[in-house]
Amino acid sequence: MKHFRSISEAGPDALRRLLDIADHMAEVNRRPNPKVPALRGKTVCNVFFEDSTRTRLSFETAAKRLSADTMNFAVSSSSVNKGESLRDTIETIAAMGIDAFVIRHKSSGAPWQISQWTTASVINAGDGWHAHPTQALLDAYTIRTALNRTDSFDGLRIAIVGDIKHSRVARSDIQAFTMLGADVTLVAPKTLLPPSLDGFDPVTVTTDLDAIIGDLDVLYLLRMQRERMNEALVPSLREYTSRFGLTPERAARLPEHALIMHPGPMNRGVEMAVDPSELPGSVITQQVTNGIAVRMAVLFDLLGSGANLEAES
Repeated sequence: MKHFRSISEAGPDALRRLLDIADHMAEVNRRPNPKVPALRGKTVCNVFFEDSTRTRLSFETAAKRLSADTMNFAVSSSSVNKGESLRDTIETIAAMGIDAFVIRHKSSGAPWQISQWTTASVINAGDGWHAHPTQALLDAYTIRTALNRTDSFDGLRIAIVGDIKHSRVARSDIQAFTMLGADVTLVAPKTLLPPSLDGFDPVTVTTDLDAIIGDLDVLYLLRMQRERMNEALVPSLREYTSRFGLTPERAARLPEHALIMHPGPMNRGVEMAVDPSELPGSVITQQVTNGIAVRMAVLFDLLGSGANLEAES
């Protein structure tokens, strides 16, 4: 691959290849010295036009563990505040010798546009409501390892619950999970569903979480993205929690093997009305850990030569 901008663009073969590479990267991360020289001499630049903790730090850590040089672009202290265009910003940074850009931007489609302005690889770290492919990759990897489903997700029942309308994570997860064979159900009030579900097939949609919670393999809770809402889409957060949140009663009805997932940051008391650390099926912190391995896999797949995967002496 030249770029990693969406799950659908990458396709099923690349998805499975990246998951396999992530297995090796996870093994590297378990070593006393979790570093390999695979990308020595390469430079990765994180360009984040939106706030981020997990994704930015995860990409920075991933690049450093592969021995790449890293640059971090801070919008708050850049010439963007003087009116510099996105194109001029990218072309200026690219002139410093960049091999890969990691892009987060509020505008859907920004990574595709940026790809026209640079010969470097472009990795989508979230564009508007559109896509977040590395989050979907780490989510798929978490399910694969936690449920030992290395071949496929055939027969797995996954519910994605909450603010589907504003969620780039939901869109990318749906593509990844269904591509691997899972049965995906979207659970949300009608006001938090997209106006059209074209492109979301094959999924099932319901407004009744209680009707399906006892039959799930994975319960994926989405954050209420209030910063992207310009109107009141639920009567109250309290009512939302009562109908769609993970309450102690619902947690008790989950199958014993079921996983509980969340992309973070979590609105405690809203989508999660219980302490996830007390739930045996919670893999939320493991998602963060796996994020480093899968982003190492993406960087290596785009920039690596296939050699230099052994630990540094």
